[in-house]
Amino acid sequence: MQLEAEIFVALGFALFLGVLLKVRAPGMLAGAIDKRIDRIKGELAEAQKLRAEAEALLASFEQKRAEAEAEAAAIVASARAEAELIAAEARKRLDEFVARGEKQIKDKIAIAEAQAVAEVRSAAADSAVKVAEHLLKSGAAGAHDFVGDGIRQVQALAH
Repeated sequence: MQLEAEIFVALGFALFLGVLLKVRAPGMLAGAIDKRIDRIKGELAEAQKLRAEAEALLASFEQKRAEAEAEAAAIVASARAEAELIAAEARKRLDEFVARGEKQIKDKIAIAEAQAVAEVRSAAADSAVKVAEHLLKSGAAGAHDFVGDGIRQVQALAH
């Protein structure tokens, strides 16, 4: 009996394998495994594609960052150059202003000197006229130190 049970189990197993072969179960199982393999390959390909896109995007952002840093450096350099130009122009204007002020002061001093010289000459001429007038009125008889008197009168007018 025991042999009979083993025979029934073997026959049942053979029948089960026969049914599986008849329905093409190994092909379906292989097809399912192939589909899963294809799906995994597709996902790997998609992952590689996404990784390549991410690397390209990263490189693009790094390039843009480098360009932005270069542009910022150029702006800073331009601003420094412009500031230096403005400072130089301000120095130039200040120097011109100081020079113009010095010239005006020198011109005023020259005018004051010219006026003083003109006043001294006028006073000297007036004194000379008064001395000559006095001489002519008093005549040659009352001659005395006219030169000394004229010098004293000119000194008195100058002070």
